[in-house]
Amino acid sequence: MGDRVSHDKYGLGRVLAVGEDDTVLIDFGAETYRIASPYAKLVKL
Repeated sequence: MGDRVSHDKYGLGRVLAVGEDDTVLIDFGAETYRIASPYAKLVKL
């Protein structure tokens, strides 16, 4: 949690939570998204 990430579609964000089902909740500023594994377009900065 707290890691900065970059997503091809949504841009820069910060990880808010990691779920038990391998999903991550990410705050991208204007929107918050839950992204499921595999994280193909998500890169940890």
